Amino acid sequence: MGLLSAPAAVDKREYWGFSLYDWANSGYVTTVGTVLFAPYLTSVAEQAACGYSGTTDHPCRTNLDVLGLGISPGSLAFYVVTVATLVSALFLPVVGAIADRMARKKLLMCAFAWAGALAACCMVFVGGGRWALGALLLFIGNLCLGSSLVVYDSILIDIAPPDQRDAVSSRAWAFGYAGGFILLLVNLAVVTAHDALGMSQGTAVRLSLLSAGLWWGLFTFFPYLRLRDRPPTSVVQVRSGSLVRQSFGQLAATLKHLRTYKMTMLFLIAYLFFNDGIQTVISVSSTYGEKQLGFETQVLIATILLVQFVAFFGAIVFGRVAARYGAHRTIAGGLVIWILIVIAGFLLPAHQIVPFLAMGTAIGIVLGGTQALSRSAFSQLIPKGREAEYFSLYQAGERGTSWLGTLVFGLVHQITGSYRPAIVALGLFFVVGLALLVRVDMRRGITEAGNAQPNIV
Repeated sequence: MGLLSAPAAVDKREYWGFSLYDWANSGYVTTVGTVLFAPYLTSVAEQAACGYSGTTDHPCRTNLDVLGLGISPGSLAFYVVTVATLVSALFLPVVGAIADRMARKKLLMCAFAWAGALAACCMVFVGGGRWALGALLLFIGNLCLGSSLVVYDSILIDIAPPDQRDAVSSRAWAFGYAGGFILLLVNLAVVTAHDALGMSQGTAVRLSLLSAGLWWGLFTFFPYLRLRDRPPTSVVQVRSGSLVRQSFGQLAATLKHLRTYKMTMLFLIAYLFFNDGIQTVISVSSTYGEKQLGFETQVLIATILLVQFVAFFGAIVFGRVAARYGAHRTIAGGLVIWILIVIAGFLLPAHQIVPFLAMGTAIGIVLGGTQALSRSAFSQLIPKGREAEYFSLYQAGERGTSWLGTLVFGLVHQITGSYRPAIVALGLFFVVGLALLVRVDMRRGITEAGNAQPNIV
């Protein structure tokens, strides 16, 4: 079997359609969400607040006035992610409930994807003092990403039987890292050679943001054309009312009975903690590298390229380890490594590129594997007919929409004036997540949900 070929019992056409949506949205996740936009928005906000872009030796200490509140320019992007996720807590479950009742899931997924891609394209206009426009577009992009992923994750259950989900999920994540790597490599060339191309670095960054939106939007046509629609299998019936009203009714019923699925609930809570830590580490890494460690944008992009390259193989390796030892144990081992990464991040010396690259390599090894296996493991614990709705709860802690981690990071930075205590504070999320995860009995949870038992969990 080829490294990324479709597993047995999985339709090849749908496998490629599913995998290529990870390829599509990873252009936004890496170029916009991980590398360029947070530090760029920070610089735009600092220019508006202080008249200059802050550095490690000359930081910007003047706050922005946001609805009467004093907001540190260095914390703005993280607060925007926080607000987007708080809104997602109300919005995404409704999206999931609607998806479970729709016969055209892929259209709903792609519609959110194209709306988010449009927001990303409009980031090309963020410059001068337009930090508020940047904050709004980041909010829209993250909300649309989360909404599309609610539907996308539920499609995994449609196209892959229980014993194949770890493999399909891991390989799709690997496709995502490959796509993110390629686009980021192009953007690295543009940002690095901006003088030779006759443009400023700011213009090069804005064009890179535009490319991420186009990448996301255009490659979304592949899943739209290759995935098949299926009749809804929702088991919760609401007698009357509009689709949205019925969806709220379905959501209320699911939340009411969630306590019946104790292992599902425990896994979800564990995931919300440790994935909050993962997402926050990724979303703040470029800002931490630039503002705390003093690295240039080119170094940050090169480091993320390294992470993407290593993560491609890390996702594949984690999938194969899970095939032997089970996803549950493999995820737990990955969380131990994440705890060590956060400690190492706190100790990193400024302006020393080799330790920074070493930490990037470690992140790449565990990044894709822990997330891909979490998705496939959770899919085993979802009652039939509530897939998208349960994944909407799951998405509350998914990539780019975590809120407690970014809130803690932003608050610690605002209180201390340093990103070092902020980064080490994130270790708590991995410790709590691991402590909860080891209490999950996967076999019991699968039985409680009424699903078939895979050979290895």
